[in-house]
Amino acid sequence: MTFGEQPAYLRVASDLRQQIVNGSLPPHTRLPSQARIREEYGVSDTVALEARKVLMAEGLVEGRSGSGTYVRERPVPRRIARSGYRPPTGASPFRQEQAEEGARGTWESSSEQEEAGPEIAARLGIRLGDRVMRTRYVFRDAGEAMMLSTSWEPIEVTGRTPVMLPEEGPLGGCGVVERMAAIEVVVDNVAEEVGARPGLAEELLALGGVPGHVVMVVERTYYASGRPVETADVVVPADRYRIAYHLPVK
Repeated sequence: MTFGEQPAYLRVASDLRQQIVNGSLPPHTRLPSQARIREEYGVSDTVALEARKVLMAEGLVEGRSGSGTYVRERPVPRRIARSGYRPPTGASPFRQEQAEEGARGTWESSSEQEEAGPEIAARLGIRLGDRVMRTRYVFRDAGEAMMLSTSWEPIEVTGRTPVMLPEEGPLGGCGVVERMAAIEVVVDNVAEEVGARPGLAEELLALGGVPGHVVMVVERTYYASGRPVETADVVVPADRYRIAYHLPVK
């Protein structure tokens, strides 16, 4: 193989991918068998197998037990709106922004106390093992799981206050800014970092993905005078959604 030349299995995968993209191999069509790929492209069984693995890892095809490998339906990505402004209604950013996008959003949540591990302790600026309130969310659009979120708040900030449980009490369901203001903690900054990684098994199970699918992860932290008062991981399936930011111009 000369410099710059693709390995054979990538050339085969690229040609099959193009056929999927241009519709020559439409959704639910059976992918050519390993023997057919071998004969059509003049490659070995190993090359044919590796090419199929590439397409499967990219989420373009899926294996069906006892039946073969088929082209997957390609979803049209939808938007998940996020903004750099504070919603005026007192609703959380998710509730406000999805309402503005016309999404039929519902959610469920559960909260419990736990000890902060090394990563969360570092993100919240607390000691390892300090108590935090962890809240897990599943957000749905028309019944389909579209986003997962796990948030952590230091008990030393919210403990023994009406906002200790984010989804209960008089401010249950309100955003972090409003809830913290109720206990005289003024949130003045929020930072978000967006990354991507393969989804964890339990995440893909909840989101309806398959092993190998990529998820986008938004790591968000709210600050009050430089002190972190809430941090969260927001997980979104990358093949079905795009994250759209609306940022004010100052």
